Amino acid sequence: MNTIHLNEIIRELVGRSGLGVQVRLRTRSRDGRLIGGKYGMVSKRITMYTGVIEEQCMQMFGSLDRVEEYFTIVLAHELGHAADLELPALSESLEDMNLTEEQRMRVALQIEENAWNYALELIPEADLPMMSAIIDESLYAYRLQVEEAGAEAGIA
Repeated sequence: MNTIHLNEIIRELVGRSGLGVQVRLRTRSRDGRLIGGKYGMVSKRITMYTGVIEEQCMQMFGSLDRVEEYFTIVLAHELGHAADLELPALSESLEDMNLTEEQRMRVALQIEENAWNYALELIPEADLPMMSAIIDESLYAYRLQVEEAGAEAGIA
């Protein structure tokens, strides 16, 4: 990916969002997780992992032809976390020991859904089928965990 063009995308979206966040580019997460981006609530910083974004784009779409669009969509999602006024309370509730596993998974899903809803508004010009595919893939594991936790609670 062209770093100059990525920085233009970053400037455009951060400016459009009106958020005072910094965005830095890295190839991959130090902890080895295969995430395209990460928002730090304390640092107010977004880190975008370009190597992982390329891998994800290749896995989902079979080429890197649309990798900059993919990057834009993931960045819009991370900006969604930064803009989410509910995020501090939702994150804190994840630490509540009185929550069931299903409730905890529902909170995690809500955090992700909030960010994706923001992303949809931030980049209305994005290719909707592409964005929907990325959103569905991103939320699949969260939805599955909610479903499985609910099934386990029903058995107990």
